[in-house]
Amino acid sequence: MKYPLLRNILLFILILFYLFAGANHFINPSFYLPIIPPYFFKWANEVNILSGVAEILLALLLIPKSTRSKAGIGIIIMLLAFIPSHIYFIQKGEFMIGTVLFNPLKSSIRLFVGQPLLILWAYWASKSQLKIIGF
Repeated sequence: MKYPLLRNILLFILILFYLFAGANHFINPSFYLPIIPPYFFKWANEVNILSGVAEILLALLLIPKSTRSKAGIGIIIMLLAFIPSHIYFIQKGEFMIGTVLFNPLKSSIRLFVGQPLLILWAYWASKSQLKIIGF
């Protein structure tokens, strides 16, 4: 395997990233609720909770080597499922969430650059041989 140290570092960061992102759905739901597409408004709270649980669960499944590859696939599927939300960002135009200004250009960059990079990161890092407490 090429670059094992880099792959392990990226895996560790990926785990922390999704643990934090998942927890943030519960800590700061007001950030996520406005960006849930209108056709989910009736279930916006449930979609937010499900997203947070999925991110935390997939992060934890990245730790054991036996579930790492499946967790990587799960993250990729989850990121693909988030695409409608990113399209909604673009359609929404310019808007603020807290102190963060979103506009169609930033939203397009998130969709067409950020999402593919996150998908590649999940794929590449989930192939890691990271050794954490015997896993």
